[in-house]
Parts: sequence; C-alpha cells; structure tokens
Amino acid sequence: MLKIENHIGSIGISHEYLIKLIGRTVTNCFGVVKMNTSGAKQNLLSLLKIKKADEIDRGVLIRYGKDNSLSIDLHITVRYGTNINAISDSIKHKVQYAIENDTSLKVNKVNVFIDGMES
Repeated sequence: MLKIENHIGSIGISHEYLIKLIGRTVTNCFGVVKMNTSGAKQNLLSLLKIKKADEIDRGVLIRYGKDNSLSIDLHITVRYGTNINAISDSIKHKVQYAIENDTSLKVNKVNVFIDGMES
C-alpha cells in the first residue's frame, strides 16, 4: 500500500486498486483485444486457477519508485490491422492520465509490450 501525506492527513492507495485502474483503462482503449499474463507468477496462478482469472489483473506489472512514482509494464494482444504505434501511444497517454488524475502519483514510464495479434 502506498501512503501519501498531505496537509490534511494521509491517503492509502492499494496495489489492487492501481492494477484494476490500469487494467480497465487499457482494456477500454481502441484495438486492445485482451491483457496477457506476464511473468512466472501470473502464468502459474492462471494455470492452477488459484486466483480467479480476471482478465484485468493480467499483464500489469507496477514498480514503485522512491518518491511515490510508478513505472508500469503492460502485456497486451491487439486487433490485427490496427496501427501498433498509435495503440501503444494512446495506451501510454491514457494510463498516465488516469493514474495522475485519480491518485496524484507521478508516472515515470509506461512500457507497452504487444505479445500478439488476433483478428
């Protein structure tokens, strides 16, 4: 959980909230078909079905900086025939705007990994 201190008090932002916010923002972007699992932990959980398979949880990796800044990795599948540069730029801007607008956290970097295409 991230804690933000201001003149009124402190605000706690959970890791799950950030993942859901990012996942919903990405899946609502034009051309995105689905989120993909990334890393061994997400692959194992999806295979064993220990955690309920929620497509929004997949493919989001958040790294926290020292000054409450974030670096975000996203793994997605896009629709065949769409402009990959346009999709990735749109996702980067929308995710950065959503995080900074809703939480006041600074986003250092958003990396978009296109793992596949579907028609």
